Amino acid sequence: MPPVKTWQLIAGSAVAGLALSAVTVGAAGPWDSGQRKAERDRAASWSLTGGADHAAGSLPQPAPSAPGVLAGIGPGTLHEAGASNSGGLAEALEPLLADPALGTLRTASVVDAATGEVLYESGPREAMTPASTVKIATASAALAALGPEYRIRTTVVPGAGPGQVVLVGGGDPSLTAKKKSPAGSGGSLVALAADTAQALKAGGTHSVTLGYDDSLYTGPARHPIGENVNLAPVTALMADEGRPDDSSSGPVERSKDPARDTARAFAALLKERGIKVTADPARAKAPGGAQPLATTLSTPLGGLVERMLTNSDNDIAEALARHTALAAGQPASFEGAEKAVTDKLASLGVDTAGARFADGSGLNRADKVSSGLLTGLLVRAADPQRPALRPVLTGLPVAGFTGTLRTRNAGASQAAGLVRAKTGTLTGVNSLAGTVVVPSGRLVAFAFLSANGPDGATAERALDKLASTVAATP
Repeated sequence: MPPVKTWQLIAGSAVAGLALSAVTVGAAGPWDSGQRKAERDRAASWSLTGGADHAAGSLPQPAPSAPGVLAGIGPGTLHEAGASNSGGLAEALEPLLADPALGTLRTASVVDAATGEVLYESGPREAMTPASTVKIATASAALAALGPEYRIRTTVVPGAGPGQVVLVGGGDPSLTAKKKSPAGSGGSLVALAADTAQALKAGGTHSVTLGYDDSLYTGPARHPIGENVNLAPVTALMADEGRPDDSSSGPVERSKDPARDTARAFAALLKERGIKVTADPARAKAPGGAQPLATTLSTPLGGLVERMLTNSDNDIAEALARHTALAAGQPASFEGAEKAVTDKLASLGVDTAGARFADGSGLNRADKVSSGLLTGLLVRAADPQRPALRPVLTGLPVAGFTGTLRTRNAGASQAAGLVRAKTGTLTGVNSLAGTVVVPSGRLVAFAFLSANGPDGATAERALDKLASTVAATP
């Protein structure tokens, strides 16, 4: 049986229309990291080892899926190479792209994801401030450098002095101090404290001093924009993204010193488990080569990418950029991440001329990306020969249903449930980049960048019209 291509799989789920999308999304249960939590939990529950983090035992049976719908498409419906309607697309898009709501600068790129055929473009190589659509680049670089199964470690090791232990941050943006994470699976301080207490008691230790090591990252912890409700200080040791409440996404005032606060939370958890911590935690350097007393692992990188894209999570984005730097042997700083991301994207074969990745999140206006670079990355993520990049597509918000697109192109819009795209918003800057399966059955990648618009809300509506028009084009 010949392999099924990505665009064919996505086409099969799209042609049934908005009604099927609404039923499927509603029945799937709560969303976590852009995936269907109900299916994953059911698959995990069948494992003889009690969870997906253990390799032993029989593999779980596949989770149930919706019935196939390819048979309903009919013969000859799927797109054949060269059968484009690019002239009609240009005629439909050009007046929308000229909308004054998009400001004085606007570029566009629309590409057939299966063939690479350019369906429409306007200034596709002009580098512009992308805002949060730069997260597509951050995600692509991290996945290419580390792979979707990579996990980030947070450890506890014996300290240099007697009776000392050190909490060592590995840069896990999913680390939580809560008994149940509001954002799904990830590193757990609670589990780490339990394992640490067990190891200490087994060695006859019931009282310790606690140090914490956040030295993995270098350079300024503060983003160049300064203190901001959209991003905590970028540190290698941080629980719950430095959030003081139960939120897992969105703007909120953050901790001024997330590493210290995380260490204090860990000390409290140790005390609950019978280990006395004799002083306030202090910054310390973990001894080289120390064997961990306990370890907790992050959500796999593919899940972190999906969560980042769905919710436009800036803290995850900056962590992934730094881990891309570490994988390349660069300093885990804004500057090291910029070089590593640029080099890794170039290795994927996309044109990085004029591009700049001053941060991983898109909060920095010094970021520069072209619409052609974004569609180039989306096309590569759809390539069956590059499965490691697939979370770039699966993490994109769904129009009218999830993440930052939940209220956009919703209801009766012809894009609802079909368009998947990353949003980008800064004052005067609006962008949208993603994919959609058009009525002919082909998967199309698109990117629209705009600047100097008079009003963000009207610019978003103009971008949504562009995406909806692509979705309706034969």
